[in-house]
Amino acid sequence: MSMQSALRTIASRTLRGAQRTQTRKMGAGPPGGFWAEGAQPEGHVNGRLFNETPPPPGQSRKWESWEAPWYLAFGTVTVMLVLGLNNKPNTSSTEWAKVEAQKRLDAAEK
Repeated sequence: MSMQSALRTIASRTLRGAQRTQTRKMGAGPPGGFWAEGAQPEGHVNGRLFNETPPPPGQSRKWESWEAPWYLAFGTVTVMLVLGLNNKPNTSSTEWAKVEAQKRLDAAEK
């Protein structure tokens, strides 16, 4: 077998393999996408957060048992972080150098 025929064989096999490959589909979801007709599970209602039915007009939504403690904890942590991070001591090296230089200047003046 000559070198030329070997190269032709390799090239033809490579070309056939490339022709057989499928085009890659992004997402790999149901045909037509997630929001297509018939793609949703039975009983799923689109457009409702956590599948809650909205209350009748003029009435407010009743909170669940976990919501008040969660909002209270979230607010408390937010206030603690804002106050704590704004009042933390400055421990940068440049701040230390400024204080140290001021001390040495004051000592040199005396």
